[in-house]
Amino acid sequence: MTEVLALDVGSSSVRAQRFDDRGEPSDELKQERYERRDPDEIVALVQQVVSGRDGGAAAVGISCFGHSLLALGRDGKPLTEVLSWRDTRSADAAEWLRRRLDPEAVHARTGGYLHPSFWPAKLAWLAQTQPEVFRDALTFVSFSDYLSARLFGGELRTTLSMASSSGLLDLATGGWDDELLGVLGLDRARLPVLADEPVWFDGACSNLGAGCIGRQRAALMVGTSGAMRILYETERPQPQPGLFLYRVDERRVIEGGAVSDGGNLRAWLKETLAETGKTIAGRDPDDHGLTFLPFLGGERSTGWDPDATGAITGLTFDTTPLDIRQAALEGVALRFSVIADLLPEVGEVVATGAALLADPGWIQVMADALARPVTVSKVPEASLRGAAVATLERLGCEVGEAPLGEVFHPREERAEAYRSARQRQQRLYEELHGED
Repeated sequence: MTEVLALDVGSSSVRAQRFDDRGEPSDELKQERYERRDPDEIVALVQQVVSGRDGGAAAVGISCFGHSLLALGRDGKPLTEVLSWRDTRSADAAEWLRRRLDPEAVHARTGGYLHPSFWPAKLAWLAQTQPEVFRDALTFVSFSDYLSARLFGGELRTTLSMASSSGLLDLATGGWDDELLGVLGLDRARLPVLADEPVWFDGACSNLGAGCIGRQRAALMVGTSGAMRILYETERPQPQPGLFLYRVDERRVIEGGAVSDGGNLRAWLKETLAETGKTIAGRDPDDHGLTFLPFLGGERSTGWDPDATGAITGLTFDTTPLDIRQAALEGVALRFSVIADLLPEVGEVVATGAALLADPGWIQVMADALARPVTVSKVPEASLRGAAVATLERLGCEVGEAPLGEVFHPREERAEAYRSARQRQQRLYEELHGED
């Protein structure tokens, strides 16, 4: 029996587990959490998690968080911490790039945005604020590139999947984008070469692991942040306004929208409000009179405004903590409904991600806001399983279907209330941030 070792490096934890040739776990999950952004500390944690587990495995497959940037010196050692998508210090640099380039043309070529989440803004920020680091760096890589070199040795390489998630890859040519390199003053020799390695952007792995393949079935993932994605085959990737689009490999792409507020918002509500955690599923969105913009972590899809902030209107002395929590979680669901409108072929939605799966009431609200059934994924670690599935595909194995669980159907009696709530949120968005 063929077995592979899957590794998932998320934004706050590292997981490893072996899978058999049907994509089923064959040993216990091992997991370690982390908080710091020191690349060598994360590498050491990965080595600890995989120690002794790869013996007899036919291959090792890696799922890793995307968009990260790391500058390496001539000795191969990091000159920076891991600059993640959540690092918004490059917001001014993103604006600088938007003034010098055609943002729509950049998005059409790369599927990414001139936004702090992506490499172009981070590289421009480094050049502007830490010119000595930018000058002294021999190469710029994703954390996954650095990790692979440390684990397996050899030269620094990247993959099509990880390079595409950087926002610096030309989707058509499969190489680094010439115009962006020019405006950044960056020689392509300072970027890793592309190679066919078993390393993928964790968003793509999440879809694979949850069985969300094709344009009709979307993965609705809420972990620390959130995303709604579809994974499908195409010969000509064509990004849509408002959505990201990255290559997974030579034949497949991952497309969708991302929100910065997800499980982090849910945790903030728990820490901030004196509230007992009652379910919100039985409450009508018209009951509380509130409108909530969930941009505490800034906006990504669909307006991609890094300066956007959260807002709430309608507060009175009668407002309760439960009202605020309900409005906040509904607010996230309504942002996903905006994303879903840009993915009209989607008929099935599969819920995944620890924060969403832990709250059935929130899943019901998602179904109501999306006006689509939402099916619970029975895969406990979708990105981890996705890394195993992608690796098994490379070995020619036929993997079994991902298990599914309970289906939450949209409640027809709530449809008008959610349409009205979305209109109120859109009006507030336009008042504060301009049209979506």
